Amino acid sequence: MASSNCFVLSIFMALSLLNINVGLAARHLLQMPPSLPGVTLPPLPSIPNLPQPTLPTLPTMQPLLPKPGALPPLPSRPTLPTLPSIPPLPSMPTMPTMPSTPPLPSRPTLPTLPSIPPLPSMPTMPTMPSTPPLPSMPTLPTMPSIPTIPTTIPFFSPPPSKTSP
Repeated sequence: MASSNCFVLSIFMALSLLNINVGLAARHLLQMPPSLPGVTLPPLPSIPNLPQPTLPTLPTMQPLLPKPGALPPLPSRPTLPTLPSIPPLPSMPTMPTMPSTPPLPSRPTLPTLPSIPPLPSMPTMPTMPSTPPLPSMPTLPTMPSIPTIPTTIPFFSPPPSKTSP
């Protein structure tokens, strides 16, 4: 990511420097005198006359449309033959009635459960004898400290020359 940022920055700087040179060249051209003494430019060639096309004349009047009253009347609608009458549909037969079902028996009553006797009380636990103390933990060796990173970048210079100029 850092290399692409560096690349974009270098392209931006190169384009900026190119624009400075273009700006200076334009300024130099604008500040030059309008004409150079002793130098004459050849005359520009003239544009030849092109032939003019002839356009057909357009009609000045619009064509006459027929008047609305002059149109023939529309033909009347033809009469359609009548359809024969359809016989009525037969009526639906009646469904037979279902015999009635006997009533369901009622729910039987459940017998009552005998009562549960109470639980016996918990016996008391005997006391534990005291335990001897645990041995102490050995001490861990100390870790070496992590060196700190320098916050400044050292300036790298070439070594001094052995001969004097």
